[in-house]
Amino acid sequence: MPFIRLLLATCLLASTFAFAADTSPPSPRDTELEKAKTAIARKDWAGAQAVLEPYTATNPRSADGFNLLGYSLRNQKKYDESLVAYKQALTLDPKHKGAHEYIGIAYIQMGQLDKAKEHLASLDKICTFSCEEYRDLKKAIAQAR
Repeated sequence: MPFIRLLLATCLLASTFAFAADTSPPSPRDTELEKAKTAIARKDWAGAQAVLEPYTATNPRSADGFNLLGYSLRNQKKYDESLVAYKQALTLDPKHKGAHEYIGIAYIQMGQLDKAKEHLASLDKICTFSCEEYRDLKKAIAQAR
């Protein structure tokens, strides 16, 4: 019985620390990404780019930052710049599903279906039982044909 009480006390203490960690204010890094996501939700691609360029300069290991930068550039039809950002995201995280999907969409928009299919094949390997990114890119490729 003392063991069970000790176990329960330990779990309660651990959950208190976990809750405390969740209630801390967001880091400046998270705040900047949230600003970019808000701009993207408003389809303010240039606004998102204005947040993400300095963000990725100060956070050069953020695959998510580079992926979102690529997304904002692609939606401004700045395809070559978007490819650079997506490729950086994939260099940092070769299994970044969003970057594979979005670079595939960029290649479709540039008329390069073969390259889009390469990223679909990558997603097929990454996603064990399919995933939204795989399904979305597969649909986009089918519509582009």
